[in-house]
Amino acid sequence: MTITRWTAATLLGLAALTVQADALEGLDNWIENERERWNVPGLAIAVVHEDELVYARGFGRLGLEDGRPVDADTQFGVASLSKAMTATALGILVEEGKLDWDDRVVDHLPEFRLSDDWVTGQVTVRDLLSHRVGVGRLFGNRLTFMPKRSRADFMAHLRHHDFEQPFRQGYVYSNAMYTVAGEVLERVSGESWESFLADRLFAPLGMNRSNTSIHELGDNAALPHQDIDGELVPIERRDWGYSGPAAAVNTSMNDLVRWMRFNLGEPGVLDDETVLDEEVMARIHSPSSLTGFDQDEQSVNAYALGWGIASYRGHHVLRHGGATDGFNSQIWLLPELDLGIVMSANTFTAMRDPVFKHIIDRVAGFEEQDWADEAYADYTERRQEAREAREAVHADRQMGTRPSQDLGAYAGRYHDPLYDSAEVELVDGELTVTFWDDDSQVLTLEHWHHDTFRGHWKNPAQRKKFVWFTLGEDGQPDALKVRFTLRPKLLQEGVYPADYTRVVEFERK
Repeated sequence: MTITRWTAATLLGLAALTVQADALEGLDNWIENERERWNVPGLAIAVVHEDELVYARGFGRLGLEDGRPVDADTQFGVASLSKAMTATALGILVEEGKLDWDDRVVDHLPEFRLSDDWVTGQVTVRDLLSHRVGVGRLFGNRLTFMPKRSRADFMAHLRHHDFEQPFRQGYVYSNAMYTVAGEVLERVSGESWESFLADRLFAPLGMNRSNTSIHELGDNAALPHQDIDGELVPIERRDWGYSGPAAAVNTSMNDLVRWMRFNLGEPGVLDDETVLDEEVMARIHSPSSLTGFDQDEQSVNAYALGWGIASYRGHHVLRHGGATDGFNSQIWLLPELDLGIVMSANTFTAMRDPVFKHIIDRVAGFEEQDWADEAYADYTERRQEAREAREAVHADRQMGTRPSQDLGAYAGRYHDPLYDSAEVELVDGELTVTFWDDDSQVLTLEHWHHDTFRGHWKNPAQRKKFVWFTLGEDGQPDALKVRFTLRPKLLQEGVYPADYTRVVEFERK
């Protein structure tokens, strides 16, 4: 390159950065005001445009009980943002010829079994990664509360799960199938999922503050918080255990900047080095199943391999959210604008979408809209709906009733083929239920009415559960029923009514 051409290129680059700086002027104050309005202890945001880092900031503090500031190196649990990384790791094996997206899972995991034998033999790696198997939405969420169980034990229980949608005919978001995908990766590569990501993905991308375990976090790590009964409080970190391929990655904004650059521009290339073949990247980014979700100007109408496919104001978007106990993240990539945005917070917050839209509108020069006020008004309305739903539950309570049996009569071991064991014990005058023989998964039962009890988890971050006992012909308790719920839109917030329920019947043994 001649000096003249070099000077011209440099001046064009500086001009682009100046335009971006002008577009984002005042963004710090705007985000800080929103953080305070939404009551988020700490968050971090990064923006890349045309392969350049144009914004990376931390706001607030690591935790309510830790006043150190959040910055672009602060580690957050990014939950389901891990899915695209698991898919990319499998893509490395595809490029090496060790795996094909359309390989049957049983050819790599002979022990893999679903409730339908024919479907079992048809499920492919692509099916696992695109949420089109039809199994695992609720159980896939429950499995993440079983960190002490083994992946082999989890695999053995899958055969008892019914189909929530017909195979390849519906979209059923499934942490369970991503757990299976991680097992495929381990079987094909001969390495653990954790070490494969560290050595084959994070290291080549220079993601030096990324890991797959809460036990590997550094000192500059955000602390999780959750709204419990209307109060934001610190909670324990979630140990994802064997289900890590669905959601266990911890990382920072500076690392996610490299991840976004790797997926934008020339996908698979970072700093002029090809890390993964462009055809493999194209497959990861291409739709594999339809989702049918549509909301204002950000329709999500398909799912690729670890990425949702949406549009915003007519522009193609690759996106994904991530929510776990006390953490919330979101990433949007707009390939046509060569623009990427990522945000992580140390509590669940619905401020993500309005922040992203605000930044896109600024950088792309779209007509700005007051997304934040609209979102906050919607949030306030839904909080009121949730309060009314909780009040309705209390209004339906039949006061003055008693259990039909002495409490000791309910004690015993109960079992469900899918959800396994539930041990009911009378401890110091109170009934407790221990699930999966795991002393961290314990409900203490408060009598509600008749033979119905409200369960309070040992870990207050988990939602209260209603359980009830049924009586057999001999008048004695013969089953324990538990209502498990899932709220996909606001998984952590604790303010929305449940919109997905499964009643599990544990039979007395």
